[in-house]
Amino acid sequence: MTDSEEVTGHQESFVRLPDELTLENSSPKMTPELLQQEIEKYKELCLAKAERDKLLQEKQKLEKELEERRVAWEEQAKAPPCLPDREMLFKGHVTEAEDVNALVVAPRIQRALPGGSALLTFEEPEVAQRILEIKQHEVKLDESAGCEGRVRVQAEPMELLLPSALEIELKLSDRCILLSSLPCLDLSEEQLLDKLELFFSKKKNGGGEVEQRELLSDSGHVVLTFVQDGVAEQLMKKGRIQVPIGKQTYELKVTPYMSGQITDLQVRPSVCAKTVLLSGIPDILEEEAMRDALEIHFQKPSRGGGEVDALGYVPVGGQALAVFEEDTD
Repeated sequence: MTDSEEVTGHQESFVRLPDELTLENSSPKMTPELLQQEIEKYKELCLAKAERDKLLQEKQKLEKELEERRVAWEEQAKAPPCLPDREMLFKGHVTEAEDVNALVVAPRIQRALPGGSALLTFEEPEVAQRILEIKQHEVKLDESAGCEGRVRVQAEPMELLLPSALEIELKLSDRCILLSSLPCLDLSEEQLLDKLELFFSKKKNGGGEVEQRELLSDSGHVVLTFVQDGVAEQLMKKGRIQVPIGKQTYELKVTPYMSGQITDLQVRPSVCAKTVLLSGIPDILEEEAMRDALEIHFQKPSRGGGEVDALGYVPVGGQALAVFEEDTD
């Protein structure tokens, strides 16, 4: 075997290493400059991750606080299922009869008062009880009114239906806010709503396009409804917002807006302790003269009466709503 054959026979047993030039081309050397660039990139990634984690923590904290506030607001707004007993009485307020079957669930109860009847409220409940025990009363008419004699009227207890249990289903709107702490300004309703819509429709103020606005006449608060989701939530997180109206700036309170409907209402009969219903009053005197005759008669202790706090009278052929309020005395 020659030398050349020996080399040929063993050439498959060797691995050829790349020469120096090939190594340099395939893997560039890590210079100090390249190493510094890699370090800076790593630092930037670490800072971005830390900032992202911080923002996520703040978001979770704000969401938790908002949820806690929602729960607290819902608990505060939830009406108790059982309502406390209240003593009601007539204080002389009579309105036009529009719906005689209407029952207003509020501290004020409306009750139909038909023609030929009257309501008397006495200072002391003992007086009302004496009047009810007598039942039939003969009221002397004033001779100066041009009508002599007496009229007989019937005394009856005044019974009302009062709410004893009330359940309300509340719904929290995701796109509505309630604005309160509004100042008393010399502006019309439209002017005030225009200024509020203008402010809260601007993104720089944290708002968005307003879909609907409403002034609640019973409370003086304003409800704003936004087109997009999320706008109301961001405003509620602030809680209070400085709003320029005219030449001054006012701090308005921003809270969620809840709408509700009565899902269950239970009522119980209740007799007014100080108020008596008189019926069967004939139409023989002018309204003012009959009022005076009734009040004079039922104020006399000799007739079982006493001091009259309020009197409401409806002549025959008329009809009205008597308003009953809670007795706070």
